Amino acid sequence: MVKNKVILGIDPGTQILGFGVIEVAGRSPVYVDMGVVDMRKEKDHFVKIRQIFIEVTNLIEYYKPDELSIEAPFYGKNIQSMLKLARAQGSAIAAALNRNMPITEYAPRKIKMAITGKGAASKEQVATILKNILKVEEKPEFLDATDGLAVALCHYYQLTGFAAGKGVPKSWESFVKSNPKRVK
Repeated sequence: MVKNKVILGIDPGTQILGFGVIEVAGRSPVYVDMGVVDMRKEKDHFVKIRQIFIEVTNLIEYYKPDELSIEAPFYGKNIQSMLKLARAQGSAIAAALNRNMPITEYAPRKIKMAITGKGAASKEQVATILKNILKVEEKPEFLDATDGLAVALCHYYQLTGFAAGKGVPKSWESFVKSNPKRVK
Protein backbone atom coordinates (compact mmCIF):
# COMPACT_ATOMS: atom_id res chain seq x y z
CA MET A 1 0.00 0.00 0.00
CA VAL A 2 1.26 3.47 -0.91
CA LYS A 3 0.79 6.31 1.58
CA ASN A 4 -0.95 9.44 0.35
CA LYS A 5 1.20 11.08 -2.28
CA VAL A 6 0.85 13.11 -5.44
CA ILE A 7 2.44 11.88 -8.66
CA LEU A 8 3.14 14.15 -11.65
CA GLY A 9 3.47 12.33 -14.96
CA ILE A 10 5.14 13.98 -17.95
CA ASP A 11 4.96 13.06 -21.63
CA PRO A 12 7.81 15.24 -22.93
CA GLY A 13 7.65 16.98 -26.26
CA THR A 14 8.98 20.10 -27.92
CA GLN A 15 5.72 20.85 -29.70
CA ILE A 16 3.25 19.68 -27.06
CA LEU A 17 4.21 18.46 -23.60
CA GLY A 18 1.54 16.45 -21.79
CA PHE A 19 1.12 16.20 -18.05
CA GLY A 20 -1.12 14.30 -15.67
CA VAL A 21 -1.52 14.43 -11.93
CA ILE A 22 -2.91 11.74 -9.66
CA GLU A 23 -3.17 11.49 -5.90
CA VAL A 24 -2.79 8.20 -4.17
CA ALA A 25 -5.35 8.11 -1.38
CA GLY A 26 -5.12 4.84 0.51
CA ARG A 27 -5.29 2.00 -1.98
CA SER A 28 -6.64 3.90 -4.97
CA PRO A 29 -5.31 6.46 -7.43
CA VAL A 30 -7.50 9.54 -7.77
CA TYR A 31 -7.52 11.79 -10.84
CA VAL A 32 -6.46 15.36 -10.07
CA ASP A 33 -5.74 17.04 -13.43
CA MET A 34 -4.20 16.74 -16.86
CA GLY A 35 -3.26 19.16 -19.59
CA VAL A 36 -0.65 20.26 -22.07
CA VAL A 37 1.96 22.92 -22.60
CA ASP A 38 1.55 24.00 -26.23
CA MET A 39 4.78 25.33 -27.74
CA ARG A 40 3.90 25.03 -31.43
CA LYS A 41 4.06 28.80 -32.01
CA GLU A 42 7.60 29.09 -30.70
CA LYS A 43 10.18 28.48 -33.42
CA ASP A 44 13.43 28.64 -31.41
CA HIS A 45 14.19 25.18 -30.01
CA PHE A 46 16.28 26.53 -27.13
CA VAL A 47 13.49 28.87 -26.06
CA LYS A 48 11.20 25.80 -25.97
CA ILE A 49 13.66 24.00 -23.69
CA ARG A 50 13.62 27.00 -21.33
CA GLN A 51 9.82 27.12 -21.49
CA ILE A 52 9.61 23.42 -20.55
CA PHE A 53 11.79 24.05 -17.50
CA ILE A 54 9.63 27.00 -16.44
CA GLU A 55 6.31 25.24 -17.06
CA VAL A 56 7.29 22.02 -15.27
CA THR A 57 8.59 24.12 -12.37
CA ASN A 58 5.21 25.89 -12.27
CA LEU A 59 3.39 22.52 -12.29
CA ILE A 60 5.57 21.36 -9.39
CA GLU A 61 4.87 24.52 -7.41
CA TYR A 62 1.12 24.32 -8.08
CA TYR A 63 0.43 20.59 -7.53
CA LYS A 64 3.25 19.93 -5.05
CA PRO A 65 3.91 16.38 -6.26
CA ASP A 66 5.95 13.98 -4.19
CA GLU A 67 7.41 12.28 -7.27
CA LEU A 68 7.82 12.85 -10.98
CA SER A 69 7.42 10.08 -13.53
CA ILE A 70 8.45 10.74 -17.10
CA GLU A 71 8.32 8.93 -20.41
CA ALA A 72 11.68 8.01 -21.90
CA PRO A 73 12.48 9.07 -25.46
CA PHE A 74 11.93 6.23 -27.89
CA TYR A 75 14.34 5.35 -30.65
CA GLY A 76 13.01 6.32 -34.03
CA LYS A 77 14.33 6.71 -37.54
CA ASN A 78 14.89 10.44 -37.18
CA ILE A 79 17.87 11.07 -34.89
CA GLN A 80 17.27 14.85 -34.84
CA SER A 81 13.72 14.34 -33.53
CA MET A 82 14.96 11.97 -30.86
CA LEU A 83 17.64 14.45 -29.81
CA LYS A 84 15.04 17.23 -29.46
CA LEU A 85 12.78 14.94 -27.45
CA ALA A 86 15.66 13.96 -25.16
CA ARG A 87 16.41 17.65 -24.57
CA ALA A 88 12.76 18.24 -23.66
CA GLN A 89 12.87 15.31 -21.25
CA GLY A 90 16.12 16.60 -19.74
CA SER A 91 14.63 20.03 -19.18
CA ALA A 92 11.63 18.55 -17.34
CA ILE A 93 13.93 16.33 -15.28
CA ALA A 94 16.11 19.34 -14.41
CA ALA A 95 13.03 21.17 -13.09
CA ALA A 96 12.25 18.22 -10.78
CA LEU A 97 15.89 17.84 -9.71
CA ASN A 98 15.90 21.55 -8.89
CA ARG A 99 13.19 20.72 -6.31
CA ASN A 100 14.97 17.59 -5.01
CA MET A 101 12.12 15.43 -6.29
CA PRO A 102 12.48 11.70 -6.95
CA ILE A 103 12.23 10.91 -10.68
CA THR A 104 11.39 7.66 -12.42
CA GLU A 105 11.61 7.08 -16.16
CA TYR A 106 9.43 4.60 -18.08
CA ALA A 107 9.67 3.32 -21.63
CA PRO A 108 6.60 4.05 -23.81
CA ARG A 109 5.85 0.33 -24.25
CA LYS A 110 6.00 -0.26 -20.49
CA ILE A 111 3.52 2.57 -19.89
CA LYS A 112 1.10 1.22 -22.49
CA MET A 113 1.49 -2.29 -21.12
CA ALA A 114 0.76 -1.10 -17.56
CA ILE A 115 -2.40 0.74 -18.63
CA THR A 116 -3.85 -1.44 -21.39
CA GLY A 117 -2.06 -4.76 -21.15
CA LYS A 118 -0.67 -4.20 -24.68
CA GLY A 119 2.69 -2.56 -25.31
CA ALA A 120 1.61 -1.54 -28.81
CA ALA A 121 -1.69 0.09 -27.76
CA SER A 122 -2.75 3.29 -29.51
CA LYS A 123 -3.03 6.67 -27.79
CA GLU A 124 -6.81 6.38 -28.16
CA GLN A 125 -6.87 3.01 -26.39
CA VAL A 126 -4.77 4.39 -23.54
CA ALA A 127 -7.08 7.42 -23.21
CA THR A 128 -10.23 5.29 -23.17
CA ILE A 129 -8.94 2.94 -20.49
CA LEU A 130 -7.66 5.83 -18.36
CA LYS A 131 -11.09 7.48 -18.48
CA ASN A 132 -12.62 4.28 -17.10
CA ILE A 133 -9.98 3.57 -14.45
CA LEU A 134 -9.76 7.13 -13.10
CA LYS A 135 -13.37 8.18 -13.82
CA VAL A 136 -12.25 11.13 -15.93
CA GLU A 137 -15.17 13.06 -17.40
CA GLU A 138 -13.28 15.59 -19.50
CA LYS A 139 -11.99 14.81 -22.97
CA PRO A 140 -8.68 16.56 -23.57
CA GLU A 141 -8.00 18.39 -26.81
CA PHE A 142 -4.65 16.60 -27.13
CA LEU A 143 -3.93 12.96 -26.32
CA ASP A 144 -0.58 14.12 -24.96
CA ALA A 145 -2.51 15.04 -21.80
CA THR A 146 -3.78 11.48 -21.33
CA ASP A 147 -0.28 10.22 -22.12
CA GLY A 148 1.05 12.29 -19.20
CA LEU A 149 -1.71 10.85 -17.01
CA ALA A 150 -0.75 7.34 -18.17
CA VAL A 151 2.85 7.92 -17.06
CA ALA A 152 1.63 8.91 -13.58
CA LEU A 153 -0.68 5.88 -13.32
CA CYS A 154 2.06 3.56 -14.58
CA HIS A 155 4.26 4.85 -11.76
CA TYR A 156 1.50 4.19 -9.23
CA TYR A 157 1.23 0.62 -10.51
CA GLN A 158 4.99 0.20 -10.11
CA LEU A 159 4.85 1.49 -6.53
CA THR A 160 2.01 -0.84 -5.59
CA GLY A 161 3.46 -3.87 -7.32
CA PHE A 162 0.48 -4.25 -9.63
CA ALA A 163 2.59 -3.98 -12.77
CA ALA A 164 5.34 -6.12 -11.30
CA GLY A 165 3.11 -9.17 -11.13
CA LYS A 166 1.93 -9.01 -7.51
CA GLY A 167 -1.79 -9.45 -7.54
CA VAL A 168 -1.91 -9.58 -11.31
CA PRO A 169 -4.71 -11.89 -12.45
CA LYS A 170 -3.77 -15.00 -14.42
CA SER A 171 -6.45 -14.37 -17.08
CA TRP A 172 -8.88 -11.71 -18.29
CA GLU A 173 -11.70 -13.73 -16.77
CA SER A 174 -10.15 -13.54 -13.29
CA PHE A 175 -9.36 -9.85 -13.81
CA VAL A 176 -13.02 -9.10 -14.66
CA LYS A 177 -14.19 -11.04 -11.60
CA SER A 178 -11.77 -9.14 -9.37
CA ASN A 179 -12.44 -5.71 -10.92
CA PRO A 180 -16.08 -5.48 -12.03
CA LYS A 181 -16.12 -1.66 -11.76
CA ARG A 182 -13.08 -1.28 -14.03
CA VAL A 183 -14.64 -3.17 -16.95
CA LYS A 184 -17.61 -1.96 -18.98
